[in-house]
Amino acid sequence: MSLYPSVLFVLLVTMAAAETLRPGFYAQTCPEAEAIVRYEMMKAMIREPRSVASVMRFQFHDCFVNGCDASLLLDDTPNMLGEKLALSNINSLRSFEVVYEVKEALEKACPGIVSCADIIIMAARDAVALAGGPDWVVRLGRKDSLTASQEDSDNIMPSPRANATSLIDLFTKFNLSVKDLVALSGSHSIGEARCFSIMFRLYNQSGSGKPDPAIEPGFREKLDKLCPLGGDENVTGDLDATPKLFDNQYFKDLVAGRGFLNSDQTLFTFPQTREYVKLFSKDENEFFKAFVEGMLKMGELQSGKGGEIRTNCRVVNSQALDV
Repeated sequence: MSLYPSVLFVLLVTMAAAETLRPGFYAQTCPEAEAIVRYEMMKAMIREPRSVASVMRFQFHDCFVNGCDASLLLDDTPNMLGEKLALSNINSLRSFEVVYEVKEALEKACPGIVSCADIIIMAARDAVALAGGPDWVVRLGRKDSLTASQEDSDNIMPSPRANATSLIDLFTKFNLSVKDLVALSGSHSIGEARCFSIMFRLYNQSGSGKPDPAIEPGFREKLDKLCPLGGDENVTGDLDATPKLFDNQYFKDLVAGRGFLNSDQTLFTFPQTREYVKLFSKDENEFFKAFVEGMLKMGELQSGKGGEIRTNCRVVNSQALDV
């Protein structure tokens, strides 16, 4: 999918000059902010383990579309189509209520201080750490956007059908490397995805009327039972063999031909990404290190537009009183 040149230019310029983002941004104004976010994420995980994986993906879907500004969280208005119903988000992104609960807790502790954009960044980090993955120091200080764009999301976010070439092109536009792409795809170490996203792989790969030959036969039989032709395409399957644990099993599965999504398995079938898949499948520490580097780089994406600290993540402040 194409990326508007003006959007790309602004993002790359501001990403390189994101001096406002720093560790400990709320140390004086809301010293318990990060502890509150982690506590709320822990509660959400206990209530529904899958929710933390869902929240982690918000960083990807937010930051790639006009920067990390919580535009993803805005509801539609009579004058604006937001991003929640964009092609890559509708019937896919879930657990928005977790972020809203985090925001509510933060507003009680320190009203009007912590941005929804920073909550997404902190919650994504905490999701990984709580699921057994690496922990890291996040850089904070983002403002929340005043608008959202379903059209921009549709034009930017990749499809589950994407191949490695298109994914490399997308990540390159954001100054993210091939290594970043493969490492960040490891976010699929936890969570689930819908049958809708793989029906073509099982029954009509590339219009052939046949399954994707890259799928290991035993795994394909399992997927055929989970996602039969004509069945409920909203049924979900595990993204790797250890869907509640953030580890390098995802890469081991790709090497074995057991990637759930086409956009996952293509990372092993494509020569330019294959070596990183092999590396991460053998060395979990290398994966963790590269994943943290990629998350930090992605978190620097900014639009350069003005913003605010929303009191309600779903609406801009000028509308909050009406909600």
